[in-house]
Amino acid sequence: MIKENQKHFNRLHVVIDALVILVSYLLALAIKFRILSMVQENIGVLPMRIYLGAMILAVPVYLVLYSVFNLYTPKRVQGRRLELWNIIKANTVGIAIWLGVLYLIKMIDFSRHVLLLFYIINIVLETLVRNLIRYFLRRMRSRGYNLKHILLVGYSRAAEEYIDRILANPQWGYKVRGILDDNIEAGTQYRGVKVLGRIANLMVILPENRLDEIAITLGLNEYYRLEEIVNLCEKSGVHTKFIPDYNQIIPTKPYTEDLQGLPVINIRYVPLTNTYYAVLKRAMDIVGSICAMIIFSPVMLFSVCMIKLTSPGPLIYKQERVGLHNKPFMMYKFRSMEVQPPEKEKTRWTVKNDPRVTSFGKFMRKTSIDELPQLFNILKGEMSLVGPRPERPFFVEKFKEEVPRYMIKHQVRPGLTGWAQINGYRGNTSIKKRIEYDLYYIENWTLGLDIKILFLTVFKGFINKNAY
Repeated sequence: MIKENQKHFNRLHVVIDALVILVSYLLALAIKFRILSMVQENIGVLPMRIYLGAMILAVPVYLVLYSVFNLYTPKRVQGRRLELWNIIKANTVGIAIWLGVLYLIKMIDFSRHVLLLFYIINIVLETLVRNLIRYFLRRMRSRGYNLKHILLVGYSRAAEEYIDRILANPQWGYKVRGILDDNIEAGTQYRGVKVLGRIANLMVILPENRLDEIAITLGLNEYYRLEEIVNLCEKSGVHTKFIPDYNQIIPTKPYTEDLQGLPVINIRYVPLTNTYYAVLKRAMDIVGSICAMIIFSPVMLFSVCMIKLTSPGPLIYKQERVGLHNKPFMMYKFRSMEVQPPEKEKTRWTVKNDPRVTSFGKFMRKTSIDELPQLFNILKGEMSLVGPRPERPFFVEKFKEEVPRYMIKHQVRPGLTGWAQINGYRGNTSIKKRIEYDLYYIENWTLGLDIKILFLTVFKGFINKNAY
């Protein structure tokens, strides 16, 4: 079964990691004392046996750190980015421990260059090897090997969505054996997965010990049976997980609190409500907006001249938008349309081939140059480099009644670019899909995600077929 396979795989993984650590360290020594010796005479005062002895002591320490930082959890549940971040953290702590020991024993002659080289090489090699292992495992699973067999208890929307995702990702290595439900007739199928019988059949199925996991996917009206089913599953020792039938309410990463043993689930977890994260993001906004102003100043100057030459009216267009905590602010843009009465402008969206757009305005909109003045909104603290795009008050009032969870986007600062925009949801596109991407960003925010979005904006965000 998969449990035994995972146990053996973890042991093999430890051996592979030990070899990677040894190779990384030996490469660091070779680069320092062989390659660098060609350009400098004095390569150090310590004998090589000291460095080799340190290597032998370092290997078990690093393996323990890898375990502490969850680098031996199944790759089905740990993505590449999280794994890379854990590798960096483990190696950073390892180097900190190494430097601390050298300081305590007063070994000042131990080469810091070796440690720096080892730190870099080990992260690179460890990431490369783990990605190769991940690729190999996915190939195996997509061909039907090393599968994890799962039984679903309860037929509901959650069960269907779970099956959809498993079938869409065969590399995960999950195989749904069937569904047990008291209200659906046996033999009923959903995408090839059959209803096998009633929930009471658990008493027969579990003792056979052919399952790796049970996923409880009961409908909302059957939650009174949850404790009974969990008790049955836990008696068998089979790993059990619960997939709620209210995923439209509970976020993907719920924030839980422990009130003296009583678990409390917060409906929405917003990382940017954390003061440290908020300050970090604000610092990035200030530095980023100043740098962007300097870099794009020639483009902004050119735009100002062209607007003045091609269309009468103001250079900067100010429009009221709704921002953080539902507070309105004036958002700046280069004027790309003919001057029009405010009452008409407030309630109309720009459409394809809109006659109100000027000749140079079409170019600015297509390339997003018209958005550059929002760097000043960012500097003022009204906007952020990355976040959900702000909307006009008229449309906010309209959408909050039509689109579920629309107002959650105002729990963070609006952005110059966002996760929805780089995924193509910009201009005259689905508001519901845009909100889905905005909510994903809000609930899964990291500084790394912001950097990724800014990087992708260069290739996907500036020029967009939906920008009119």
